[in-house]
Amino acid sequence: MRRLQILENIRIAIDALMTQKLRAILTASVIAIGIMAMMGMLTSVRSLEQAVTDNFSSLGANTFTIQSRGMNIQIGRRGSRPKTHPPITWDQANDFVNRFQYNGATSSLSYRVTGAMEVKHGSKATDPNVLVWAIDENYLQTSGYSINEGRGFTRQDISDSRPIVLLGKDVYEKLFGTDEAIDTSISMRGQRYRVVGILNPKGSSSIFSGDNAVLIPITRARASLTSPSSGYSINVMTGNGANLDATVSEATAVMRAIRKQHPREESSFNITRSDALSSMLLENKNQLYIAAIAVSLITLLVAAINLLNIMLVSVRQRTREIGTRKAIGAKQRHIVLQFLTEAALVSQLGGVMGIIFGIIIGNSVGSQLGTTFTVPWDWVIFAVSITFVTGVLSGLYPAVKAARLDPIESLRYE
Repeated sequence: MRRLQILENIRIAIDALMTQKLRAILTASVIAIGIMAMMGMLTSVRSLEQAVTDNFSSLGANTFTIQSRGMNIQIGRRGSRPKTHPPITWDQANDFVNRFQYNGATSSLSYRVTGAMEVKHGSKATDPNVLVWAIDENYLQTSGYSINEGRGFTRQDISDSRPIVLLGKDVYEKLFGTDEAIDTSISMRGQRYRVVGILNPKGSSSIFSGDNAVLIPITRARASLTSPSSGYSINVMTGNGANLDATVSEATAVMRAIRKQHPREESSFNITRSDALSSMLLENKNQLYIAAIAVSLITLLVAAINLLNIMLVSVRQRTREIGTRKAIGAKQRHIVLQFLTEAALVSQLGGVMGIIFGIIIGNSVGSQLGTTFTVPWDWVIFAVSITFVTGVLSGLYPAVKAARLDPIESLRYE
């Protein structure tokens, strides 16, 4: 019986709204704009979080880097300038790799040669923006790269300073398309290198472009290109993620000993954990969430006032209808439920429209970051709930006012 009454209330509410389409559509549109703004911002933030997490997860949650300076990442007003220490020399870096054998950890040496290299193959050439990275035989394992075709570098390759190269996905496609690249030659700054491997896609986005890269043996880079002005980087991957803190502590002690630092002296190097990078980038996401909710609440307040006005006008226009229903036995609660149903229906209509368009806008931003389509279901539930509450609160006063109308006076109303 109660289910039939609810369905009847919905039917009557739809009929009533159809008689005042323009006002109902305008009110629903205002609600939709507020929810769309909120869902668009929240979905965009969720996409950004996914992009950052995916990019840094490729490094693994059990890796860290030792450098002479930290990363300079500024988000809003948060962040700090990294301290710059004396460069980590070639001898110090090699000494660390040879001495550090803690609990199955793997270490590798690398440095950034340049980010503005032009790579050529025959008549084809890349743009002069290719990243050249000098690495040793363990770098692929500690950095999240993997081989798609061919092979990586061996210890013998590094010892012999062989002129060989690994190509990132973007560089390979630019120079070779779908042709065979293994054992062919490329040139950089007039020097020829033999291609021995093609890397799997690492993930390029507006944050990173790890596929537009070329990797060469670190000893070859030192001899034929350039040595690093800011020192060498040491990547360390732990054997077990649970031992990351202990491994970092041990690596700190070993590096301090190599740098001959006094126990009371501050470390003359920086250790950056891979999980700390993503946390740094995402630390302000809660502020974005609050801003999105604030925007939607302000818009919903305007919509609630409009909805309240529409419902009051509806009560005045349907005075005779209310009187007729009360005369044939409708109780006050029936009238209240009827008008609350109408208000909730308008608000939910606007909410659904806002959710759909907001998710579309948010995922459009996400597609620019290279993320997959995402629906923040927790925020969808929140949006549905807040629009329902908005409709009920806006319709409560008009509904009570309608329920208290005197049936005799209402029947006389013209």
